[in-house]
Amino acid sequence: MSQTVYNYSINDIKGNPIDLAQYKSKKLLLVNTASACGLTPQYKQLEELHQHFNHKVQIIGLPCNDFGEQEPGTPQEIEKFCEVNYGVTFPLTEKIKVLGADAHPLYKYLTSKELNGHSDSEVKWNFQKYLVDETGHLVQVFSPMAEPLSEEILKEIER
Repeated sequence: MSQTVYNYSINDIKGNPIDLAQYKSKKLLLVNTASACGLTPQYKQLEELHQHFNHKVQIIGLPCNDFGEQEPGTPQEIEKFCEVNYGVTFPLTEKIKVLGADAHPLYKYLTSKELNGHSDSEVKWNFQKYLVDETGHLVQVFSPMAEPLSEEILKEIER
């Protein structure tokens, strides 16, 4: 039996624990984010998705500096950047690692079929998206290039 995301804990950008189990009635879209990336404008669509579909899906942004050091800021700088430039109201986590031996345990789960029961994957760049169903199981991985409001993502959220 595979584990669920509810087996893992993570802190929000202010250092407070996020209980992922509070989202059991919704899907989760987990996105590793960065403020200085060519894909950073996806924050706008992520916020639109959050505003229009928050009854079905909870978006969580996970700031990450693993790719080209494109998220060098402090938690306060990251939070301010997201609010001022994109009006982000969905939760952001502490800055985490998504690659290698130091990867956050949540990302070890998301990228290992042995743990998630769905598939092995590699985080290829900032803004890769992991969709988790209402029971906490990984159901889909979307490329960093997949726009948050794309038909492929909306179809999976509506499912």
